[in-house]
Amino acid sequence: MDSIGDAEIVVIGGGGVGCGVTHSLCRAGKTDVLLIEKNEALASETTSQAAGLVGQVRTSVDRVKLAMWSVKAFSEMESEPEAKPGWRQVGSLRIAMTDERVTEFESMKLVADEAGLKTEFISNDEARIKWPMFDFSTAKSVLWCPSDGYLQPNDLAMSYAHRARRHGARIATGVTVEGIRTENGSVTGVITNHGTINCNTVINAAGAHAWHVAKMGGLDLPIFPVRHEYFVSVDAEGMHPELPVMRVPDASLYLRAEINGLLLGGWEPEALSINPNDFNNGQTPPRIEDDWEVMGWFIEQIAPLYSKASELGVRSIFKGWPTFVPDGRFIIGESQKLKGFVMAGGCNAHGVSGSAGIGQHVVESMLEPEPSPYVKSLSPDRFLEKNWNANAAKTSAKQIYETYYGLGS
Repeated sequence: MDSIGDAEIVVIGGGGVGCGVTHSLCRAGKTDVLLIEKNEALASETTSQAAGLVGQVRTSVDRVKLAMWSVKAFSEMESEPEAKPGWRQVGSLRIAMTDERVTEFESMKLVADEAGLKTEFISNDEARIKWPMFDFSTAKSVLWCPSDGYLQPNDLAMSYAHRARRHGARIATGVTVEGIRTENGSVTGVITNHGTINCNTVINAAGAHAWHVAKMGGLDLPIFPVRHEYFVSVDAEGMHPELPVMRVPDASLYLRAEINGLLLGGWEPEALSINPNDFNNGQTPPRIEDDWEVMGWFIEQIAPLYSKASELGVRSIFKGWPTFVPDGRFIIGESQKLKGFVMAGGCNAHGVSGSAGIGQHVVESMLEPEPSPYVKSLSPDRFLEKNWNANAAKTSAKQIYETYYGLGS
């Protein structure tokens, strides 16, 4: 563990987002940065359970560009000789099974074109060449993005941390935040189980604990943990790491190879969510039991494309509590309610894949004299300028998860 001590900027949370933000700050010339993590290891909660898919095809130009920034960063990091993020740029297939989805894909391709992202529609036969064990005969459209891929979330966090340390940042684990010290409406320090850290800026990248940390600063934000799950099968015929990522939105599924097995997950139509005050600050969020019924549903959903789905043996189930917000957008930037308190949360299951882009947005919100309208729109103050109802907000956040692949979402 690095020495704690005082710092200009304290980043709270050592997951993919916190490490990515720290790395981005260092690249921007801010090197008096201290990252603190309550667990004894970085990336040991939600990030450790992430599937690592990185997709750039989105419904808005701003979101596409954020994803493109992340891919550019991952590729640069992978090309360096040490601390690689395990980035595999294998491309991705997006499969449409309905006419309505074909229309959506056509719209998404136009957005990608506007953002400068290369995509193309390919034939079912071409898709079969890329995934030989799948049957694409019923697919109505296949959208191919050659620059997509996947990475190893834990490797990514360590890659960020290595580079941040190289630029002078410090990282301390086993440090629990107990309070935010303020004076005259500005942050002056962070109170921890290892004493008070004097600082000018706090960045809240605490994931499932972001609500608790915001409350310490007097900010009540609608950040709700929602369960997400996927499984990795035992070795299956034809699976290898160079297969493209695949998304089947009409079945609410995503998949990729994991070594020689299949990683299969999706977005449950009836999600399990919790209130952030269901667990205390510093505690691990409630344990998630293996839900075999949901794993079975995933297998049923993919069966029309993969005839051997029923033969899959499950090696491991992964599950975590990514956070969602009612409007489905990140919460990024400084609050005018408390100077020096900056949010980097509410990532709506894009914490790992979007981490480099999120880090860049945080830097823009802090250091640019005039951030872009998009970054401004992500401000935490959009929720603080009006009263919001906790039950309604939780329902809306859960719906963001449940309709993740919904048409028009």
